[in-house]
Amino acid sequence: MTTTAAFGWGSSHLNTTPAGEVDLAPEGRLAVQQTLARYAFALDHGDLGTLAGVLTEDATWTVAIAGEVEQGPFVGRAAILGLVRDATEAQTEQRRHNLINMVFHRADADTAVVWAYLMLTSNAGGASNVIATGFYTFTLQHAEGEWRIAKLFVGLDNAA
Repeated sequence: MTTTAAFGWGSSHLNTTPAGEVDLAPEGRLAVQQTLARYAFALDHGDLGTLAGVLTEDATWTVAIAGEVEQGPFVGRAAILGLVRDATEAQTEQRRHNLINMVFHRADADTAVVWAYLMLTSNAGGASNVIATGFYTFTLQHAEGEWRIAKLFVGLDNAA
């Protein structure tokens, strides 16, 4: 697929999540960031058990490529795990989901909305390469003492 993003294409999605107050103590912010790091590590290692643990039962996952191709939403933990299982079984190289420039868009003791850039790397061909860039919008819920991802949107600037 050769779809490539135009400047600012993700603004239309980002503008659907209005900013709000960030009223979350530093330890709460760290706990949210640790949940997102566990999500990325689980993707990179095909660790479906860890991935299941960071998602709510009714989580949704939507992917858009350059604002032109949309996949999903995939609804429910089982559907997301199936998608990841199929994708990782098809991979022949090691990929790394690097989450950078995390911004708390709004947060309180029960819910957090976090934006982050994605830099997806691969070791295909024997060298490390950036194969896709993009952004995430994560909505997390706090329940039973843990933060879990309830909704995520990944906007890829190009197909990976």
